[in-house]
Amino acid sequence: MPLLKKGSKAYSIFYLKCPCCHKGETFETSSWSLVKPVEMLQRCPKCNLNYYPEPGYYYGAMFISYIWTGWFCLLFIAFFHWFLGWSQMASFGLLITFLALNFIYIFRISRLMWLNINVKYDPEATLKFGKNAYEPLKTHSP
Repeated sequence: MPLLKKGSKAYSIFYLKCPCCHKGETFETSSWSLVKPVEMLQRCPKCNLNYYPEPGYYYGAMFISYIWTGWFCLLFIAFFHWFLGWSQMASFGLLITFLALNFIYIFRISRLMWLNINVKYDPEATLKFGKNAYEPLKTHSP
């Protein structure tokens, strides 16, 4: 069973898909776009999941990004400097280049990791909200 199969948390995180339906996009542009690189959609275009459930929701994603980047840097430098014998400057130069090129993707996967902690995959999510995914959610009023 592949790790990145639809229905897994990894699929949603690494393909930047909605954690509820795994069909809708989460960001307005691609990861390599320089126009609005960090802008998320308000809701999933397929299942209407609210990507901003409360103000400051993605504050925890910042810590995920710090932790992930910190461990990645340590392992990256250890591998290139100690195992491959590269100089310290060359190892750090390659690390800085890699992080600079992948900053937006790291930012995005940390947000998807945070969102996936709280949202469960529902293969029938798109069917529950009808064809017009942007219609407001119906609330029960007395």
